[in-house]
Amino acid sequence: MLDMQRRLTPAFNAIISLPSTAMGFALCIQISALSWLLSTKYHLDIHEIGIVWAAGPTAGILGQVIIGMVSDKVWFWGGRRKPFILIGGALAALMVFLLPRIDQVASLLGIGNLLVVAVIVALTLDLSINIGFNPTRSLIADVTPEGDARTRGFTWMQTISGFFGVLAYLIGAFIDNYALISVGVVIVFAFSVLPMLFVSEPRDLAVADDSVAATPTEWGQLWRIYFAHGFAWLGVQSMFVYIIAFIQQHIIVRDVAPSTYAAQAGHVIAISFAVMNIVGFLLPALVLAPLSRRIGRVRTQVACMAIMATAYFAIATMATSPHRLYVLMAVVGIGWSAVVSLPFAIMSEKVDKSRMGFYMGMFNLSVVLPQLLSTGVGYVMKGAANSNVLFYICGCCLAMSALLWCLVSENKAAAAAPSAAPLPAAH
Repeated sequence: MLDMQRRLTPAFNAIISLPSTAMGFALCIQISALSWLLSTKYHLDIHEIGIVWAAGPTAGILGQVIIGMVSDKVWFWGGRRKPFILIGGALAALMVFLLPRIDQVASLLGIGNLLVVAVIVALTLDLSINIGFNPTRSLIADVTPEGDARTRGFTWMQTISGFFGVLAYLIGAFIDNYALISVGVVIVFAFSVLPMLFVSEPRDLAVADDSVAATPTEWGQLWRIYFAHGFAWLGVQSMFVYIIAFIQQHIIVRDVAPSTYAAQAGHVIAISFAVMNIVGFLLPALVLAPLSRRIGRVRTQVACMAIMATAYFAIATMATSPHRLYVLMAVVGIGWSAVVSLPFAIMSEKVDKSRMGFYMGMFNLSVVLPQLLSTGVGYVMKGAANSNVLFYICGCCLAMSALLWCLVSENKAAAAAPSAAPLPAAH
């Protein structure tokens, strides 16, 4: 074990954040480019795009839990999480490479239906991310002690992952999505493989005592967390998939050449998500962690979900230009910063540590199941005259999430734990 791991230095927190960053970067590419490519290059209808997006979560329903359970028990290539991070990262990089080449893959395989091939590529990409994402988060929990150190590990994860997420969207906005994909192939592969050279996993995981995660109360708390997080992700995923329709109807100019129209749509999507992610990567370390120590993680999560719901309703009624949309997406970023950081720390302290991969897989069902359910939003939008119905749906989902988080109890010991060191900003 390296000295930086023993002392849990900022450098070590940064290193263990990179595998999750790799999976997050692949997801950002999927968010920024997939709907855009399917709409503008392959000319799929909005409900067909929803079908493509649903393919991955369908695989993730089993993949997340199975990979989590297996990674708890196995040991090879020097770890229990490392092998799955390496395999998931390599596969994700390959699928990112294939995203703009779906037509070439179809031609090579002799398949005339692009929708079928798009589903296959999206399915494999999302399955690859699922293979990698669960172990990347479980790894952080494995190598950090409970309390402030673990909160710091997960907020570092979101700070660094968020920074590269912003980079992804800015590349897509100011160069193009094809450049983003090219850069992404390198980042996803490198950030999955290289950090594994510097991290030592514990051979034996700590077993929780009988009072932790084995009682009905703790399972009741976990189910509340799952449902609260699930409603948040239903709103978030619906935005990711269908915002293209809202932008095309309300934001960009229609009386231009098709190529210009497609470029405008891609530009607005990329800037919108870049703004959201700038807030998303700055807040966890600078605001959420200190605020969590003051009022508790759960109350911080409730407040962020309520703010995000308000922002969605405002987009539905007020976003009539790119600049208004960007301002409101910055407010959405407040909720996004909490969605991708605090729930992991809250959940990880209510479960048996020796089965962290299993519980993390169960927790991630609260992400993939809502992703699957978001397919239905596409059919609602197909029959709606005004695409702003999307953000009314998203707002209701986040409001429900805020209410459900109110039912989750705070871990008093973790909330009161003193800070081992000031929580740093991203370097």
